[in-house]
Amino acid sequence: MDALPETMTAVAIREPGGPEVLTVVERPVPRPGPGEVLIRVAAAGVNRPDVFQRRGGYPPPAGASDLPGLEVAGEIAALGAGVEGHAVGDAVTALVSGGGYAAFALAPAGSSLPVPAGLSLVEAAALPETVFTVWHNVFERGRLEAGETLLVHGGSSGIGTTAIQIAAARGATVLATAGSAEKCAACVRLGASRAIDYRREDFVAATLEATGGKGADVILDMVGGDYVPRNIAAAAFDGRIVQIAFLGGSRIEADFQRLMVKRLTWTGSTLRARPDAFKARLAAEVRRHVWPLVESGQVRPVIDRTYPLADAAEAHRRMESSGHVGKIVLTI
Repeated sequence: MDALPETMTAVAIREPGGPEVLTVVERPVPRPGPGEVLIRVAAAGVNRPDVFQRRGGYPPPAGASDLPGLEVAGEIAALGAGVEGHAVGDAVTALVSGGGYAAFALAPAGSSLPVPAGLSLVEAAALPETVFTVWHNVFERGRLEAGETLLVHGGSSGIGTTAIQIAAARGATVLATAGSAEKCAACVRLGASRAIDYRREDFVAATLEATGGKGADVILDMVGGDYVPRNIAAAAFDGRIVQIAFLGGSRIEADFQRLMVKRLTWTGSTLRARPDAFKARLAAEVRRHVWPLVESGQVRPVIDRTYPLADAAEAHRRMESSGHVGKIVLTI
């Protein structure tokens, strides 16, 4: 393995603002501390939290890189003290708390996983943020079981395309909402039994119709706002509503008596600021339960477009247009 360079190319946020504030810079190559690996990045996923950070609304947690980017794939270039189970040269994909938009990125060893067999590094870079989020929220917090019905809002997003595939592969019936006929068709191709065009249909009525009046056992929502009371209406008795974002606003008005009557659980979570030990535990569960589905071809990352690292601003414009289906990935 060649000696590490002193500097690297990265994309930084010059100041809060639009995509134009993403700036190509030279930064020192970081060195791994205890329990960390240094990854020579081949590709980095672009996620909605990157956009929020760029706008100034989602600062990195204490100690994390100020560079955007929450998931990467590449080869391990160096190991920190005490790291076991990894070797220099291993192809890995990793969940990081920041720093992904760069030629090198630090990652906790515990949340770095081997690239699943049969996947390119670009495909692997599209996995960690969505797979970790879906596994924890749908299957751990939402407790989705085979034979139950999952309603996924934003079914054509990176999170949505991942949730549809994993839930269907594990024996659930999946309903999904999306904003066009083309996006609805993509959701059905991925395994949704019914896709609901929210611009033309009432998702509550469609969900109740599709379930014979029962409603969805688990609802994965990233919208919030006026979706909250409608989710309560669309949920089955003893259903679980899992909130992972509030694109429609976090201040809501709802009649929670219906939540009591239906014995619903309304929960939610964020991932970025959770401690490394939590993410390592989650990574182990993902490797056990999801990686076999990826390697068998039952779950595959859906790549919308790739952009060179220097074109990160264009990648953000693509995400903010909401025209994408699946993941947007930067290549280094």
